[in-house]
Amino acid sequence: MGKLRLLLLCGVMVFGSYAHAQISNDVVKIGVINDMDGPYSELSGKGSVIAAQMAIDELKPQFPGRIELVSAGHQLKPDVGAGIIRRWFDTENVDVAVDFVHSGIALAAQELAKSRNRIVIATAVGTTDFTGKACTATSASWLYDTYALSNGLVTSMVQKKLDTWFIVAVDYAFGQSMTNDATKAVEAAGGKVVGVVRHPLNTSDFASYLVQAQASGAKVVLLASGGADLVNAIKQSKEFGLTARGQVLATPLMFITDVRSLGLQIAQGLSFTTPFYWDRDDETREWSTRFQKLHGTPPTMVHAAIYSSVRHYLTAVKAAGTDEAGAVMKKMREIPVNDAYVKNGILREDGRLLHPMYLVEVKKPDESKYPWDFYTIKGSVAPEQAFLSAKDGGCPLAK
Repeated sequence: MGKLRLLLLCGVMVFGSYAHAQISNDVVKIGVINDMDGPYSELSGKGSVIAAQMAIDELKPQFPGRIELVSAGHQLKPDVGAGIIRRWFDTENVDVAVDFVHSGIALAAQELAKSRNRIVIATAVGTTDFTGKACTATSASWLYDTYALSNGLVTSMVQKKLDTWFIVAVDYAFGQSMTNDATKAVEAAGGKVVGVVRHPLNTSDFASYLVQAQASGAKVVLLASGGADLVNAIKQSKEFGLTARGQVLATPLMFITDVRSLGLQIAQGLSFTTPFYWDRDDETREWSTRFQKLHGTPPTMVHAAIYSSVRHYLTAVKAAGTDEAGAVMKKMREIPVNDAYVKNGILREDGRLLHPMYLVEVKKPDESKYPWDFYTIKGSVAPEQAFLSAKDGGCPLAK
């Protein structure tokens, strides 16, 4: 009996050592990288770090090992962002990098992760290339792309005889992708894009771009930008009298922080699609209340996606028994995503998380009954209709 007990004890010790050894450097290390101080900091920034920590705190009691969270700001500069991620992967043993809020930085991170067998998870990254021609086996996109943001909105507007469009787009990968997808949607619905102009990221003066939009005579002016750029563009378009002269503003990408910055008096009536609204149901309200206590404001869709993606990543690490990227991604695809962000979400082979997109309209001031009561949900687009198929998106991994 003594020998048997000794053998069993040795077996437990060996198995325990083996299982523990599957976590590289004895710690799972998560890096949040985004715009911490610039025009996108409200929609991501430190709130994303808080959301990631919430997910870690929920799973830590049952997690078989240590979890460490690091964060950095990339200043919206691709070289700075790529340098941070390279250092994280090469010398600081970061297992997964999340967030980005810049398509160019996300694409660079994707290639770095592929060559180093690490994982990247994007939130506010609009370019369809991320899950299309640039897709990799170790990358995922958790929030939206320009197809999902533009297709349903554009089609519904053209069907209402708003059939001539002028596009004002931010001049980097997101704006280029939005321009391409919106143009395709306009033309497919029978409309025409009569002009496109690009503005630099983080500009404060939209006068020359709005003058061109006004002179085009287009029925719709589409603003393909985000964050502070979008807020400034909308405010200045009102000052220029675009809507007073009969032109309609289209804003495919809008964050709840943008609406707060604009105020309901200016933002009322704007329609767009979003994957998350804090006041959608009891579960989103419960999680958002916890987040607001830590951050001071309700979560944006980015914050919700960070919470969901980090939570699912850690669930997959636990299920795989390792933090090796291939094994973890396999589990992330096998296990449905279930949390306050999405129910029964499926991570596709191209890295796209399939989830509904909600059609919302900004309330009039007298319709808002309590703080941050900004949206009326008008409907939803099913996941399979909201996003391009993996094959149509051009991902080489598509089956």
